Amino acid sequence: ASPAQFARLSRYVLPVAVALALICGAAGLYLGLVVAPDDYQQGAMVKVMYIHVPAAIMASMVYGFIAVMSASFLIWRHTMADVLAREAAPIGAIFTLICLVTGMLWGKPTWGAYWVWDARLTSMLILLLLYAGYMGIANSGEHSERVKVASAWIALIGAINLPIIKYSVEWWNSLHQGQSLNLIGKSSIDPSMLR
Repeated sequence: ASPAQFARLSRYVLPVAVALALICGAAGLYLGLVVAPDDYQQGAMVKVMYIHVPAAIMASMVYGFIAVMSASFLIWRHTMADVLAREAAPIGAIFTLICLVTGMLWGKPTWGAYWVWDARLTSMLILLLLYAGYMGIANSGEHSERVKVASAWIALIGAINLPIIKYSVEWWNSLHQGQSLNLIGKSSIDPSMLR
């Protein structure tokens, strides 16, 4: 929780983390966009999913991280928790935007429209608006205790949207595909795809 210790540690960890992220990201993009075969029904358009799905997962995970850091700030008043939440918000917003754009690019040829007011799509749009609202308040220019507390509460209240995103395809009639892979239980994906 010490800013000085965090700064010292980040000087060593940050370059390694950036290098690993670039290598893994480049390898993933190459495998997903070049090596992966076209789908028999969707053709090359299925490759958009190799960007869309990880972006959706990251968008939700980053917001969950912001909510946990905001709770830590509200409970223990750790300054670094507020800093980490504020710095993670633009990253999550970018992943949310990537998720929405790639979903729209995939949706036009698949569903016939760039946008439908489907529960999952709408809840992801709400997530983007939550990111924008959080960043607007958290970075309003003054870093007073009142602003930090307000932005932390917005993050916590917005976290209600995370289970809605996750379970929207099960709770409501949806065009959006449900979960394909399960860590517990049977996956709906064909076993040949898991290789």
